[in-house]
Amino acid sequence: MKHAIPLAERMRPATLDELVGQQHLTGKGSILRTAIDNGSIPSMILWGPPGVGKTTIANIIAHTLQVPFYQLSAISSGVKDVREVIEAAKQQLHAILFIDEIHRFNKSQQDALLGAVEKGTITLIGATTENPSFEVNAALLSRSQVYVLKALTHEDLVQLLQQAMQKDEVLKEYKIDLQETAALINISGGDARKLLNLFELVITAAAKNNQVTLTDDLVMQVAQKRVALYDKQGEQHYDIISAFIKSMRGSDPNGAVYWLARMIEGGEDVKFIARRMVIFASEDVGNANANALLLANATFDAVSKIGYPEARIILSQCATYLASSPKSNASYEAIGAALAAVKQFGDLPVPLHIRNAPTRLMKDMDYGKGYKYAHSFEGNFAEQEYLPEQLSGTPFYNPGANAREEELRRFLKQKWKNKYNY
Repeated sequence: MKHAIPLAERMRPATLDELVGQQHLTGKGSILRTAIDNGSIPSMILWGPPGVGKTTIANIIAHTLQVPFYQLSAISSGVKDVREVIEAAKQQLHAILFIDEIHRFNKSQQDALLGAVEKGTITLIGATTENPSFEVNAALLSRSQVYVLKALTHEDLVQLLQQAMQKDEVLKEYKIDLQETAALINISGGDARKLLNLFELVITAAAKNNQVTLTDDLVMQVAQKRVALYDKQGEQHYDIISAFIKSMRGSDPNGAVYWLARMIEGGEDVKFIARRMVIFASEDVGNANANALLLANATFDAVSKIGYPEARIILSQCATYLASSPKSNASYEAIGAALAAVKQFGDLPVPLHIRNAPTRLMKDMDYGKGYKYAHSFEGNFAEQEYLPEQLSGTPFYNPGANAREEELRRFLKQKWKNKYNY
């Protein structure tokens, strides 16, 4: 029977002392551990990347406090399921309800939790990989403590592998020579659950006479043969969204809509896809077609209201539009260059003539002196320096080679003469 249970589940910690990582929350004297030790925890949202311990912490809390524990997944559960748990909790006076991927609950589903949380019928523990400020109702968020879980470090992940070899009864049957860990860690993407299950997969697939030497090449060979068609939290998740974005960037609507279909068929979160298109519209289309950002933002709003299956049509419209749009990464390059200058030169002083001067003292110190109010000049333009003296004349924004930005380039060159003559 042990062989039938995945390694990640066999190695799931039962106490906070066994948990790897998240010491800021679960270490001695930490806020969450103190609450657990005192036997009184608030409703909470655990926010962090996949596979860093959200579900494990919820299970440890329930086990430690010896409270009835219910678990729902927002992917497959609805208001009816929530109400059934609340009714059961009323019979038991109190229970913990853990909801995985709570960001996927819509407003009515989240609202169904409010009364029970307020009355203390249930203590809610929600887990999310998305920013709860955007994805959890304000009313529910105000009644919950948000705990941020950090990505596991390289040392944490290696420690998990070492623990598995030392403690797991199944792996003890093998003689394992763990020579390299880079491929295991890179493919898992910092997800402890995927790391451990991939580790076991490689061992069982490659062992001969219960002996195996793990190298990066071996891990890659096994992973490429066995990787799932679409794993929303795994490597394929990132590979397919990468293929989707690169197809749009390459102006191929056929490729874009195919990879979009792969994500839809795999059950990818509709808002995840839409969010990436909003980013793409600015990063890769930018001022070459400013309407792209408007459409992408409208798409995000629309699919958030509608959901599947109809959202597929809206996603397809936006993806094909973005793929067919002229491209420019000039805005992306501009902010990158500006941030690099900030890091290189630090907090350079604001030139006196463009400083704010709300008080007499500031005016006496020449704040704002010599500032030219653009609207007081012909064409609503007055040539003056807006950068710190040390960066005077430094180019950051270089309009792209497309019709719209060539128009912007001509406008800037007309106003600034040599300043934008590049």
